[in-house]
Amino acid sequence: MPSLYLLIPIAISFTLLAIGVFIWAVDNKQFDDLDSEAYRILFDDVEKPKSTGGNKNAVNKKTEQFNTPIAHQQEGGRNE
Repeated sequence: MPSLYLLIPIAISFTLLAIGVFIWAVDNKQFDDLDSEAYRILFDDVEKPKSTGGNKNAVNKKTEQFNTPIAHQQEGGRNE
């Protein structure tokens, strides 16, 4: 019986502490976005292309190589 005099106040203090931490978390918006963290691990980040050191002509030449056959097809002409 004497142990209850010690354990009941400890249990009440832990309960009040847990309620206080929960209220603090809600006030600091810890529970606003629960879905994005769950989906973040499933999807890869899109990598940005590496810079060519300010040489825009090199980038344009690379993209022209890929766009040239498609541009001829869209004009209605035959690929020769």
